[in-house]
Amino acid sequence: MIPRHEIPRTARARAFASFAAGAGGRLLHLAALLTGETPGSTPYARRLLTAALSRTYADWDALRGDDPYDRTRQDLVARYARAAWHRRLGAARRAQDPGPLGPLTPHQRVAVVLRVYEGVPEEQAAALLGLPVERVRALTARATVRLARPGGAPGAPEPSR
Repeated sequence: MIPRHEIPRTARARAFASFAAGAGGRLLHLAALLTGETPGSTPYARRLLTAALSRTYADWDALRGDDPYDRTRQDLVARYARAAWHRRLGAARRAQDPGPLGPLTPHQRVAVVLRVYEGVPEEQAAALLGLPVERVRALTARATVRLARPGGAPGAPEPSR
């Protein structure tokens, strides 16, 4: 039997490794923005990214021209959304998160990260999240207002104009 480390890598594995090396940093940053973890300590973001990359690798042959970055981002966002929305991580995590997106709810955080950081059009963000376009628009608007307030607190005064 040939030891595992001596088995030559297939073209599929090489192509995926190249993709992961090129897109991994940006995807990890995306995951860290979603989870609210600081860049130096991102265990939850890394778990989300590992699971999303595993899924992309499993589906690699079925991509057939689809963008692997889009597929991985979609899976990453879906995994975060399921965890945040089903386990209601919002309030506890926001209380601990001092980052710039800390005061946002999980819904708002996903909408802002997709629309502002990733530059995803409203229609595509709505499809990714399984929400109507109007809901994504409202979430983004509320998040923008909340982030514009000093301290991001719900009761903080509006900035002077």
